[in-house]
Amino acid sequence: MDDLLEIKQAMFDNIYCGKRVLVTGDSGFKGSWLCAWLTRLGAEVCGISLPMQKPDHSSLLALDYRKNFCDIRDFEACAKIFADFSPEVVFHLAAQPIVRLSYAEPRFTFETNVCGTVNILECCRCTASVKAVVVISSDKCYENRETLHGYSENDPMGGYDPYSASKGCTELTASCWSRSYFNPAEYGKKHHTLLASARAGNVIGGGDWALDRLVPDLMKDAAAKRISLIRSPESVRPWQHVLEPLSGYLLLGQKLLEGDTGIASGWNFGPAENSVITVLEAATALQKGWSDIRFEVSPPPDMPHEAKLLMLNCAKAASVLDWHSVWSAQETFEMTSRWYRDFYTEGKLSTFEQLDKYICSATQRGYVWTK
Repeated sequence: MDDLLEIKQAMFDNIYCGKRVLVTGDSGFKGSWLCAWLTRLGAEVCGISLPMQKPDHSSLLALDYRKNFCDIRDFEACAKIFADFSPEVVFHLAAQPIVRLSYAEPRFTFETNVCGTVNILECCRCTASVKAVVVISSDKCYENRETLHGYSENDPMGGYDPYSASKGCTELTASCWSRSYFNPAEYGKKHHTLLASARAGNVIGGGDWALDRLVPDLMKDAAAKRISLIRSPESVRPWQHVLEPLSGYLLLGQKLLEGDTGIASGWNFGPAENSVITVLEAATALQKGWSDIRFEVSPPPDMPHEAKLLMLNCAKAASVLDWHSVWSAQETFEMTSRWYRDFYTEGKLSTFEQLDKYICSATQRGYVWTK
């Protein structure tokens, strides 16, 4: 136990201990896991998000930090929170994340994902304390031609559906602010802020109850003894546990705080190639971890377009940041099923237990962020 405590304190060169960190979307799936990790790192955390429907991971964790229920489309409200908290680091995760909802509500999707990002970046620009900004986007930001190669950071932005297009716009917005206001070449002369963006694959793990997603649907149906319907069994996705991209985001934040101007760009954080499998294969792997999961393949006749094949090339993160995924596909699906099984059958919240296991696995491999 003492060894584990020392490992936790040493992570990311202990840079987050005592730092004021603002997280947008803190009540969401990834945001709640990020806040859990940041509190373990000794950070002073402040959140901006909308309230979630119950159950929600953030409320279950009951972490002790400043929560602000605020719409990121409201610039004045966000600016007041920034002024009151004076953050040193900002992780921007808040978004409308559902593809099918984006077809029904495209204006809301663009207002949240694009105009909301503009508001947060303007708050960062107007807040003198901000030193590092990490904008979280999506693998769907790329112009997806559904080819067998993984998209690299130099590939063009795009998007067929409103959600994907809004994420391409989010990346362009982040790049604009980075070049116009936080230009790395002018760091230390005209400003003291560095910005990076990050794109992850299909992120799964415990505590996700969002609508219209494979894992939450399977788990909610398993708990209710219902059969799930799978709409796109042959779609290929890069599945990864939520802790994988979070380690990348935190590593980016560390490098930006250290003033590494070469890090102020876009980054992919995806899984190993053996984790790029079909939806049907993913559902079958999850079923091995919880036998109550049952499903049938039943594509709806009026299903809107959604990419069938999507992969990321993470060579840049591996070579420049020395970042690598920790858990195999088997471990990812096992940990995800176990979290929900424990929650629904025993009322147990295993978030911190799984975080500890992840940290220990990474430490045994000597990963750079564990030091």
